[in-house]
Amino acid sequence: MSKIPGSAHPSFGLGGMVILGGAVGYFRKGSKPSLGAGLLFGSLLIGSGFMITGDQQFEGHTLAAGVSGLMTLAMGQRFLSTGKFMPAGLVASVGALSAAYHTKKALEWR
Repeated sequence: MSKIPGSAHPSFGLGGMVILGGAVGYFRKGSKPSLGAGLLFGSLLIGSGFMITGDQQFEGHTLAAGVSGLMTLAMGQRFLSTGKFMPAGLVASVGALSAAYHTKKALEWR
């Protein structure tokens, strides 16, 4: 098996954290939307990591940037309406960092 490129690690790591966060939201509060969103967005991020490890670096980084941007918008809006940093503010902040990173990497591969 070939070595995983460093630029794929953020996709795999954030994807795993998003899935875990969705599961925690479901088990602690019974939130099916948290579980569904966590599974969907986390799976897309992990999928983008696999694209980056293959020969679709531009597409993988573009997918990760888009997913991260959507997470930032959704959770940023929730943070602004509730004022609670956990989990909405944290996810919005990490999503923004991820979106910026993957946008930069996508532009490098364009």
